[in-house]
Amino acid sequence: MKTFEWTVLDTRVGPLLLAATEDGLVSVVFHAERSVQDRSLGELSERLGAQPVAEGAQLLAEPVRQLDAYFAGKPIDFALPLDWSLSSGFNREVLRELASTVSYGTVVGYGDLASRVGQPGAAQAVGAAMGSNPLPVVVPCHRVVESGGKLGGFSGGLETKRQLLALEGVLPEPLF
Repeated sequence: MKTFEWTVLDTRVGPLLLAATEDGLVSVVFHAERSVQDRSLGELSERLGAQPVAEGAQLLAEPVRQLDAYFAGKPIDFALPLDWSLSSGFNREVLRELASTVSYGTVVGYGDLASRVGQPGAAQAVGAAMGSNPLPVVVPCHRVVESGGKLGGFSGGLETKRQLLALEGVLPEPLF
């Protein structure tokens, strides 16, 4: 039977569940307390047709190393093999564009990202693609903002988005 590796990484934005297949990192899940872990692993198992394996986590060694560096404040553009099997069509196209063109410490508007993939006027569809992102932080959907400076939405919660943007120097660190 096929398997995928998983682990939980403690970060400054809370625990992240990471999962990888032989093809690469396949999932990053925010707020990965025990109940979220159980639900996420069940969903991944069903969607991937594979069983979760926590021992060894050899496939996750480099993602963990790069995420540790990121959360330590090192400017890093992730260079990891990614398994895109949980995304398809327009969503995958937008997420790949985001991952390859929006660097650490920068932001892009939903409409701008839509134009970059040849779909001007598809800002709402880009928002939906961000909400479906199976690889947040690594595929940096937190860097996509509304025109006029509003943060927009975020699957990990707006406070997490603020923290990630502050870590990258886009927003000021909170005083308290």
